[in-house]
Order: sequence, then structure tokens, then C-alpha cells
Amino acid sequence: MNSVITRRFSKADIIDTIEKEMRKLFSILDEKEIRLWNKYMSNTFEPLNKPDSTIQDAGLYQGQVLVIEQKNEDGTWPRGPSTNKSPSTSNFSTLPKVSPSSLSNNYSNFNNRNVKNSNYCIPPYSGYNSYDYLEPGRHSEQAGLCGLSNLGNTCFMNSAVQCLSNTPPLTEYFLSDEYVGELNHDNLLGMKGEIANAYADLIKQMWSGKYSYVTPRAFKTQVGRFAPQFSGYQQQDSQELLAFLLDGLHEDLNRIRKKPYIQLKDAEGRPDEVVAKEAWENHRKRNDSIIVDIFHGLFKSTLVCPECAKISVTFDPFCYLTLPLPLKKERTLEVFLVGNDPLTKPMQYKIVVPKIGIISDLCAALSTLSHAPADKMVVTDIYNHRFHRIFSMDENLSSIMERDDIFVFEVTGSRTDDTDMVVIPVYLREKYRQPSYGHHSNTCLFGQPFMISVPRSITEEKLYNLLLMKMCRYVRTYNENEDEEGSLHFVKDLGINGNGQNGVHEEGSPSEMETDEQDDESSQDQELPSENENSQSEESVGGDNEDSENGIGTDDPYKGQLCHGQKKQLFTFQFNNLGNPDINYVKDDRQIRFEESRQIRLDERTYLALDWDPEVKKRWFDDNAAEDFEKHESMEYRPQKKMFVKLKDCIELFTTKEKLGAEDPWYCPNCKQHQQATKKLDLWSLPPVLVVHLKRFSYSRYWRDKLDTLVDFPISNLDMSEFLINPNAGRCEYNLIAVSNHYGGMGGGHYTAFAKNKDDNKWYYFDDTSVSSATEDQIVSKAAYVLFYQRQDTVSGTGYFAHDHSAKEETSAALGAARDSDEDCNENDAENENCMHTN
Repeated sequence: MNSVITRRFSKADIIDTIEKEMRKLFSILDEKEIRLWNKYMSNTFEPLNKPDSTIQDAGLYQGQVLVIEQKNEDGTWPRGPSTNKSPSTSNFSTLPKVSPSSLSNNYSNFNNRNVKNSNYCIPPYSGYNSYDYLEPGRHSEQAGLCGLSNLGNTCFMNSAVQCLSNTPPLTEYFLSDEYVGELNHDNLLGMKGEIANAYADLIKQMWSGKYSYVTPRAFKTQVGRFAPQFSGYQQQDSQELLAFLLDGLHEDLNRIRKKPYIQLKDAEGRPDEVVAKEAWENHRKRNDSIIVDIFHGLFKSTLVCPECAKISVTFDPFCYLTLPLPLKKERTLEVFLVGNDPLTKPMQYKIVVPKIGIISDLCAALSTLSHAPADKMVVTDIYNHRFHRIFSMDENLSSIMERDDIFVFEVTGSRTDDTDMVVIPVYLREKYRQPSYGHHSNTCLFGQPFMISVPRSITEEKLYNLLLMKMCRYVRTYNENEDEEGSLHFVKDLGINGNGQNGVHEEGSPSEMETDEQDDESSQDQELPSENENSQSEESVGGDNEDSENGIGTDDPYKGQLCHGQKKQLFTFQFNNLGNPDINYVKDDRQIRFEESRQIRLDERTYLALDWDPEVKKRWFDDNAAEDFEKHESMEYRPQKKMFVKLKDCIELFTTKEKLGAEDPWYCPNCKQHQQATKKLDLWSLPPVLVVHLKRFSYSRYWRDKLDTLVDFPISNLDMSEFLINPNAGRCEYNLIAVSNHYGGMGGGHYTAFAKNKDDNKWYYFDDTSVSSATEDQIVSKAAYVLFYQRQDTVSGTGYFAHDHSAKEETSAALGAARDSDEDCNENDAENENCMHTN
């Protein structure tokens, strides 16, 4: 479709309303027979033949494309004959071209545009069924080997459903219709049985053996109704959906119709066996479902108050284990150190800092390598020729991303306590005149900004020379062979570290700045304020100087002699402080004074701008030298990466004692206040199916990260006995049955699943509609996210579950009947033989 007509609808509107609107838009008479199609993939369409369904019930969403097909005059349809096929015979086929009109019900204003004809392959029309499409050329499949269509970023749902579908006791429970008698329509915490019914319908289609893939639209619609976070078409987390689904199925199938009120008790010194049994019985009094039977276990939680040593022991049920991955406690950062010596190039370092640390930790690590004092450092993030951020010493290191360009400036004096010097951020700007606008001019940033320390009281000429000395490494040295009649002359023998460098001083009065407008590059980042907007807080400096011939006195630390006959400065400068009262500019005597009791506020909008004429910059400013830097030997450091961790390492970390964070304290009943207690979790009992969630995603205010660490987990014989503190637990071994995988990074990626088919005991790979064979050596990967393990004593045939026990008895009875029948036949044959023998 090259173009569509857009129209706004309410979620409460019905399909019939859409049909009438489409007939009106495309001038289709009421007596003409039409068909509506929902286009949800590039080449996949679904019939909309329930006129009374609402938009929400039909699963339509913002931006959904609908197609109307009009019957031909000869009674045929553009894409072929209309034959209502059953789900078992329906399949995609090679179809004639059709030129449909299309409609999008996204929330934009109605815009009637010409709709160009487009060609589509539309599946045969059939009765309304969300699970009735087969892969081309395939009419039947092995039960359970059924893919799921991606409805638009729903791979997370498909992955979770495939894992649950291949959990044998749960699937057998639904396929045997045992769930029907346990539906709880009155549970206020449930979904009136609708989630259970929708899941059951989907599982029955997937295990019917008729389809190579089905479209789970009806199931997704029901999930979205009760969990709005899953109602749209954004990428979500398969584990979060799994948690909702297990809870929803539990409440819909809860055998407890009226939950009793139970007063929870602390252990109060009682034996663990007594407290654990009491906790589990209390849990079953309110929660009794197939989900509890299959997935619920019990762990022990021990809290110790750091003040009064109060010990609180509770036993709590769990549906899945969220295991932390062993994290590196340190990270490496690449930073540039700009020292006080202006002749020294910036040095790039690779430093090791705490993963959970603050900026002062960075300064301490850098000081160890460079021997520069940590308290004289200012840490910044430079982007687009400006200070994107200027960090305070107590900010978290998590706010620094790997891609950030971190520059650390060594300054004279402390940035907070020094009384003699102040630290000023400096930007470099190129100023362009616009003749057509009179005195109007534009500026754009260039080069690297820097920090400079200056006395609290300083004259303009001294500040100018100080700035020039700071840039002496990349502002070109005066060459005597150049045109001596040029307008630029330099200050010689400024005495920087014993090296005679040149500078320029002003005798005349340069024209003052008219504007300080934002440059084009800075539009991607923080807006650079204009002088017109801040005329009262931005002062132009570097004007007339009657005392320039006197030069800088010998008592000045930045002493030097001035050449006579100077014509013009290389640059002018002006403060932009946005009303910051720290800068007190006195114009009468060209003196700059800073308030004695405080430092200039170091932020991105308080700076000193140096404005360069383009021709002057081209002649005297060396861009290559300004960008040049050296690399410290630490840049060769390559931290050793641990190849993998074992699943048991994650379990051990889960059961390790930890101290609660300040944001998550525990209320101590003895102290009567919240305390940062120590907490320890231990496993008491484990369920028949153990769901293990590997915590690969971590979040903070500035930090979002996915851990792609390879976790080595066993395919069979996972022995959990060593982690159970219940002395009567006995052997507890598990075999893997399914894995939910996540590929990619934060906020996106793709979900797939590995699962073991319960009928043929072979592994398969599920990737939306695609199902393919898999081998065990493919399963363990960095993408593994949620693991499903089944305890060996609960597999099919052991009679552990009620439905499995019944099936086992039925099978035994059937075998017994067949055996009796065979014996009867043998006896009859013997009698017949005897009779014949007698004759």
C-alpha cells in the first residue's frame, strides 16, 4: 500500500460501524457484498466477520490496517472462490491479485487521499477463528510442533507460551479438560475464568496436530484486557508475561471458593519444620490450583536487625526463582586528563573504578596513575564542542555511559573551597557577520572547551594573556618571516615553564559582540543561549585599554613584555552566566572581580566564550594540534573476561546473606522503626516444575544494561539437594524441558524458545511461526533467559499428578482388558481345535 485513508474510531465501536464507514469512503453500495480483512503482517490477513464485536474485542490497535474486498459482478471474489474451509483444511495458496481499498484506524485526523491499487495475497475466507491458518503446503503436524504468529512485537509472548505449552503436566491438564470443572468465575482476584479459557483454546489448537502455526490474537486480546501493559504492540519481557500468566491461571483455577483470613505468625524460636509446615498449610488454605501443584515451592527468609539483633524467620511461597548473575564489581573507563601545564598534550588513561561508585572514586583512580591531586580535578562530559555535563564529586558513576567522552581537568585551587582562585569553563566560538542584517552575527562552537583557574580579581588584559597562554600549544607561534606589516603581533617571553611563547595584546577597541546565537551543531544537544536573551547577564570583555603599553608588571605571576604597536587581539571574550551573581563585572576600570565568599557555579550554562573571527582562526588556530593527545600505557590494559558462570554460582549468590538497601529497609518490631537489616534466603522445598529466571537486565536512574554472561546450566540431572535446608527433603534432581531466549540489547531484541516435546522427547527450536529440530549443544547460550526444569520423580508415567495417575490406571485397565480378551480368544481356539480333533 502506497497510501491509506486514516480514520479515528473508539475502542467501543463495533466492526459493523467500520464497515459502514468504509462503504461510505469508497462508495460501495449497501447491496454489494464485501469482506473485511485485518492486515497484521506484511502478507498475513485475518477475516473480520463478527459485525457485533467491538474494536477492543477484535484485538485491533492504533495504526491497524483494514482492507475491504468487494465481490465482482460475476459473483466471484477478486482473490478466488469463497469456500469456507475447516481449520484442518484451510491453508495459504497462490492467489490472484486483488486491489483492495484500505483503512487505518489510527488516531489521526481524517484525511481523504487517493488510494492507489496494491496487490495482496489473501488467505481463503473461513469462519471466524483466531487459530485457523496453516503454513503453505503443510496440512498436518506432530502435536505440539506448532508455531505462533508474531502480531507485532509479540515474540516475547510466543516464547513464554511455547515454554508453558511444553510443560507436560500443565498441558495434559488442559488437554484432558480437567480445568473445566475447576474454573473459578467468582474469584475477585481472578479474571472470571477468561484467561484460563483463552489459554486452553490456544493449547488445544497447538496440540491438535492440524496446524504448523496458529495466530494467538484472541489470547493476546484477553491478556491485554486484564494486563494493560501487554495490550499494545511494544516489546515486552517474556518473564513478566509469564509471571502474569501463571498468576492469572492460578486465580482462574483456584479451587478455594472463599479464602479464609489467616493471621501470619513469626517463628518465635520454633523449629523450622513446624514453621514451614504451618506456612505451607496456610498457603494451601487460600491457594489451591494446578499452578500451585506444579510451580509453587517454599523458601525461608531470615532477617536480623543491626540494632537490637532481633531475628525474624518466615517461610514464603514462590512461583519462580529470580537468580542474580555474579557481576563484576569493577568497570573500566577511558578518560582524558588535561593537566595544568598548557604545553602538555591531554593524556588518555584507562582506569578501573567501582561499578557502584561515585565521581570521587574516578578521581582517586586517575590520581593513582597520573599523580595529579584528586581534589584539584573537575570531571566533565564533552559533546559537540561543549560541556554536556560537569559532574559533582558525589554523583554516581552509573551516570557515565561507555560512549561518553570524559575529560578531567586539573585546576589550580579547589573548585569548592579555594578563596584566591575561581574555576571558569571556557568555550571557543567562531563568529560570522551577516551583512544583510546590519550588525547581526552568528556564532558556532569549535574545538575543545577547557577549564581555567583565574584570580578573584583580574584585569582584562591579564585575563586575555592568561587565556592565550592556556591555548599556546595550538595557537600558532609568530614567525618573523611572515608579513611584518600584518595586524597581529605577539607577546614574547611569557615565561610559561621557561618556554617563551607568544601572545597578543590589544591596543585598540574591537567591536563589541552583538549576538550569541545557537550554532547549528548545538541544536542536537542543549540549547546555547543567545546574548539577546541574556543581555543583562552576558558582558563583552576586551574593549579599550589605555594601559596596554604598560604591559604586565614583573610582580605578576604571568609576567612578560609586550611588543609595541599591537593592532588587534586574536579573540574577544564575554561571560555568559545567566544571572549568576558570582560574576561581578566592573566596566569603568576594566576590572573583573568575583565574589569573595563563593565559587562560580560550575554547570553547562555558566561559561566564558572566546569569539574568533573566521579569518583569524584560520590563520592562527591549529585544529589538529588542539585535537592531539597522547595515550598512557594503561590503555593497553585488557581486563580478563570470565568465559562463563555456572547455574549453581547463581543459586549460591541467591542464598548469600546481604544487607538491605537504604531505599528498602525492614520494619523491626522491637525497635519500632525501619532498619537496614541483613537478609538471607534459603530453599526449603522445590516444586515439580522449577522455573528459573536469570536476572540479565539491570536498571538504575542512568544505567540500563543487559548482562550477556554465558550461564552454563545442565540439560539433565540438575541436583538441587545441596541447596535445600530441609533435612527431610531427600534427592531432588531435575531435567531441563524448556528455555526462553532473548537476543539483543535493552528495549528491544527478539525472543525465541527451545522446548522438549513430551511425545517424542526431542528438542525443537521455536521462532514465532518457525519450528525446527534442535540439538542439546545448541541450548546453552548467552541468550538463555528463563529456564524450565521438571523434577525427575514427576514426569509422565510416574503417577505423581492426579490426571497422570488416572491416565496410568486407565492404561493399566485397558491393557488388562486386552490381556483377558487375548486369553479368551486362545481358550476358544483351543476348544475349537479340540472339537475338530474329536471329529
